Amino acid sequence: MKKNIQPLTRTKLTVVVSALLLSLSTLSAKAQDGLAGIAEADRQVRSYFAAGTSLMYAIGAILGLIGAVKVYQKWNAGDPDTGKVAAAWFGSCVFLVVVATVIQSFFGV
Repeated sequence: MKKNIQPLTRTKLTVVVSALLLSLSTLSAKAQDGLAGIAEADRQVRSYFAAGTSLMYAIGAILGLIGAVKVYQKWNAGDPDTGKVAAAWFGSCVFLVVVATVIQSFFGV
């Protein structure tokens, strides 16, 4: 029983050589200070908190305006479920504001 051994094609050879070079290049990489990297990541994430909190407040304000218009339209139309809709919109706005405030105070930013 003879097995046909296919010669390496150019594409297969390129893949094998690339994988070998990639694995050898990781061996020569030098370790960096992990504590400095974590501190830098912490600093960068904390720098986004103020902007993220402001963004959540702005989204809450926009949702409040949209909700007020929707509730006003339902109220003028005489829909019986106006109270539920108002509670849902108001609850979503309060949720966004509370989440932004809690996250800000929890992380001490």
